[in-house]
Amino acid sequence: QVRLVESGGGLVQPGGSLRLSCSASGSRFSSYNMGWYRQTPGKQREMVATITTTSITNYADSVKGRFIISRDNGKRTVYLQMNNLKPEDTATYYCNIRSTATWGQGTQVTVSS
Repeated sequence: QVRLVESGGGLVQPGGSLRLSCSASGSRFSSYNMGWYRQTPGKQREMVATITTTSITNYADSVKGRFIISRDNGKRTVYLQMNNLKPEDTATYYCNIRSTATWGQGTQVTVSS
């Protein structure tokens, strides 16, 4: 059974940066398309960024130019570099194996002065 563990969240000032990590158990990480999603209490979970097995990336319009998703198959880890953070980026961030119901526990990102 695959397990995902997110880390790297925290409290940052507007304009600051964070790097989130999602580590996967198992030996088949390189075969997974991965994604980062976020959710606030009153909203649906939304896609932030995705990355395929061949490192093709897609981003939500709201984060284009600010966030970068990447992966390191040797470390079985997908990253989300978040730059120029805005208060509206505040959410719990989850990683996901695309097209599955496999999620991590989430990591909280709060952008506030």
